[in-house]
This record gives sequence, C-alpha cells and structure tokens, in this order.
Amino acid sequence: MKDGIHPNYREICFQDMSNGFKFVTRSCANTKEMITMEDGRELPLYKLDTTSESHPFYTGTQKSVDNMGGRVEKFRNRFGKTTTIAK
Repeated sequence: MKDGIHPNYREICFQDMSNGFKFVTRSCANTKEMITMEDGRELPLYKLDTTSESHPFYTGTQKSVDNMGGRVEKFRNRFGKTTTIAK
C-alpha cells in the first residue's frame, strides 16, 4: 500500500452524551479529545447525541402515528374526500 494516502483507521471510543453509554470500535472519525478506559487504554473520544441505547426506536418507546388517538383516521375522514370537477 502507498504511504500517506490512507485515512487514520484506529480504535475509537464513542460516547452517548444523553446517558453515558460507551462503546469501542474502529473508525476514521476525526476526534479532538481523549478518554481513559476502565482497562487503562487511552483512546480518542467521539461524542454522540444518540445511540441505540437511547434512541426511541431501539429502546421500544417510539410512538406510532397510527396509534395516537386516531389522528390519521380523523385526517382521512376530514380531507380524504374527493371533489368532482365541473365540466
């Protein structure tokens, strides 16, 4: 492989800022901060707003629009009627 043309692919710690969940994986993401892990390794830190530990879809707390008090049915009943065009 040629030197100097490949991105810096290394282990990075990703941290969910909403609940503190951390996981380590390999990535090319640019980071400015470092974190010391429980096992003593010092890794680059990439902060995330949400992960699978906090996202409503993955945690099972997501609400479906169809189940919110019949809103969709109300909309369809109100605006779903077709109008006839006079010729």
